[in-house]
Amino acid sequence: MPQINAFESQRRLLLRCLGAGCFMLGAAPVLRAEPLGKTPGPLPPGRSIYRIEGEVSVNGLAADAQTLISANDQVQTGPNGQVIFAVGQDAFILRPRSELHLTGRDGLIVHGLRLLTGGLLSVFGKREHAIQTAHATIGIRGTGVYVESQPEQSYVCTCYGLTQITALGAPEQSESIYSQHHDAPRYIAGTGANRIQPAPVVDHTDAELALVEALVGRVPPFSFTMPGRVGSAGHY
Repeated sequence: MPQINAFESQRRLLLRCLGAGCFMLGAAPVLRAEPLGKTPGPLPPGRSIYRIEGEVSVNGLAADAQTLISANDQVQTGPNGQVIFAVGQDAFILRPRSELHLTGRDGLIVHGLRLLTGGLLSVFGKREHAIQTAHATIGIRGTGVYVESQPEQSYVCTCYGLTQITALGAPEQSESIYSQHHDAPRYIAGTGANRIQPAPVVDHTDAELALVEALVGRVPPFSFTMPGRVGSAGHY
């Protein structure tokens, strides 16, 4: 499974700096972190984006830290772009080289997401949601999930909560997953008799989950101390 690695070194530095209040990653526009040792609080009214780096567009227009993202917008990142944002009670990290289409109502309630390409870490409130990738539909309720959509296959890690993974074009190939802590990642192929297969945990961290949950006033349902690791396995 190809991973999205262009931004990995900067992302690791970002995570190390999260508890130190420093975000100086080159010349990319970066929002400042919370003070030393503190996790961020919920975003203030009228704000969608917590952090933006590199090339990011919303509905085809270049985005900055003040851009509002609503439940019917399209968000795209370039090779060195990444954006951390919240819409209503849901929060996201969109990786480099990614394209995400949101669908919802009233501007603040996301019902569905379509990840055309790239990687997306998401945490959701208790409403039902669905994510569609190139090869799968993932039904979600009150879940943290990391998803990659690539031409040859998709990847889904149910970080915690309940998901229903169904192969596109093969509804008989479906799996219900309940996870407490990254228990059952899956690859989903575009063809074959057994499209849903076990996978390793890749390219997302507990620190990132804690960060995006904090943006909507929640904490992950596992023991965690910012900004390090859970035991020796906090980074995946």
